[in-house]
Amino acid sequence: MKKAALLMGAAVMAWGQASQPAGQQAGQQARPAPPTSAQYLKAKVYTAEEDSQVLKLYDGVRVADVIDALDVVGLQGVTTMDRSIRPLWRDNEKLTHRIRGVALTIRLVPAQETAPRFASHAAERTWESGGWNPPPELRAESGGRGGGYGRLIRPGTVLVVENNAIDNGFCGSNNALSMTAQGLRGLVGNAVCRDTDEMTVARIPVYQNAALSPRGINQGRMWMESYNNPVVVGQVLVMPGDIIVGDNDGVAVVPRAKAEQVAEIARWIYLDDEIKRMRIFDSAKRPRDFTVEGVNPPPPPSDKPIHTTPVWERK
Repeated sequence: MKKAALLMGAAVMAWGQASQPAGQQAGQQARPAPPTSAQYLKAKVYTAEEDSQVLKLYDGVRVADVIDALDVVGLQGVTTMDRSIRPLWRDNEKLTHRIRGVALTIRLVPAQETAPRFASHAAERTWESGGWNPPPELRAESGGRGGGYGRLIRPGTVLVVENNAIDNGFCGSNNALSMTAQGLRGLVGNAVCRDTDEMTVARIPVYQNAALSPRGINQGRMWMESYNNPVVVGQVLVMPGDIIVGDNDGVAVVPRAKAEQVAEIARWIYLDDEIKRMRIFDSAKRPRDFTVEGVNPPPPPSDKPIHTTPVWERK
């Protein structure tokens, strides 16, 4: 009996050790449970003055100049949006479709509810105005009316919208006009705006995928997941505060940590190209157009070292 009891005790101890997690020795405490959710890419906050100063560095430069400068600092093709993200309209006289701004990001997701069936148009209007809607923070347009992201729009802001809803827009001509009155410079996304005829007439810069141009705006289709968090548009990561440059060549994103050096190099490329084109105009005896008036040769290229530190390690 005593021998049987000893064998039974040894078996229990062996079973207890075997049931412990791998790598956990006897007497060690179990590891604490991981957090139920985590976000590892953290957005940084910049002041209006900081945004204004960095945007001045990009005055006049083109997407082509920025892409070449991104190549110089080691970001070859990393932050250039897919070719499908194109300007909605073009101004061939003054080039007012061009944008240079600071990213304010928005992420939209498909809703997990549908709109109810309505007994009348009046009932549907009640639902749209807030009676049966989801919580206000889930409504994309609510954040733009004095609360949420709307209060963050200032001169030079570019709204960058990751829209995962199907055929459902973030804005139309009404709220786009309101936001431009606050200083909004433009909108960029895979599927951003409907009312594209009115947006074109109003000359509000929009860069989106024409094949995905949305037609509806309905709270039964789309919710707002977050704003001023990382988003992906045109297969490129955009962080809040990144510099956005768009023209007929597409859209380039400049990580904020490398914005000053990219701007310096892009400026040199721009001035060098303009002076060369001016000489070609003159040699061909063609009148110069407004893009080459008063251009001076740039100084020699800078021999300052290129920042090789990854953007996540730069302050």
